[in-house]
Amino acid sequence: MTGKTLLVGLRADQFRHPLDLEATRALKQLPGLDVMVRMALAPLAERFFHLDHLASSLQVSDRQLPALHQSLVEACRILDLEVPQLYVRQNPVPNAYTFAMRGEQPFIVIHTALIELLTPEETQAVIAHELGHLKCEHSVYLTLANLITLAASQLPLGEVLAQSLQNQLMEWVRCAEFTCDRAALLVAQDPRIVASLLMKLCGGSPSLVDQLNVDAFIAQARAYDSLSDDAIGEALKQVRTQGLTHPVPVLRAREIDRWASTNDYYQLVKRPAVEYNEDASKGGWRNW
Repeated sequence: MTGKTLLVGLRADQFRHPLDLEATRALKQLPGLDVMVRMALAPLAERFFHLDHLASSLQVSDRQLPALHQSLVEACRILDLEVPQLYVRQNPVPNAYTFAMRGEQPFIVIHTALIELLTPEETQAVIAHELGHLKCEHSVYLTLANLITLAASQLPLGEVLAQSLQNQLMEWVRCAEFTCDRAALLVAQDPRIVASLLMKLCGGSPSLVDQLNVDAFIAQARAYDSLSDDAIGEALKQVRTQGLTHPVPVLRAREIDRWASTNDYYQLVKRPAVEYNEDASKGGWRNW
């Protein structure tokens, strides 16, 4: 953490992406969605996924994968957030995700394939991205999205939920991912680390690492809009991303490249630590 700023008193709205705000407002217009998740889905899903990861994943601690645990603790200190549970799961698909249920400690899961692909700094950026979901209280809608994408077929009315909510929910998830990429940057405090992470998600493998070029990928990200700056191009982009749980990697890299050069970002990482007050309460999981 040498040279990194601890963002004491950090509030989610200080780094939340505008599209996240807009999409969250739209979801809140769906009556009863919050109650449905917390009261109807949470009890079953909470027990199922908690037991599943205790049974089939490694729970990270100061005794189990201590370097990864320290990386988690450092990221939480920077974002001013309580430390959730972290699991490493054997899976050949590079991925990470967060589950946050009412009444239980939230937990983050990272697949082994992702750890194999990334440097320790990039892995910490992944952890920070997932912490961003907790910091921004994405728990209700993120939980529903994870249930739909990971286990809809195993839950009562899962198929009905997928059909009726998936499009709007996935639109919100994609917007929320931009916010959480910003959380990753706030922890890394180096946009090249986040760009390198996204580059590897786009087309990396352990055997290609020494040939990858971050500058070339950033240039590719900056060219993304110029290839689709008319109505047809915009429509093609919409078709390409519809149904995806994440924006395409080059778009995420472009957004981080832009935000890293803003005064808002600079003021966050260069400002002195603030004292706790009524506007800056220590990080936790409100509504828990």
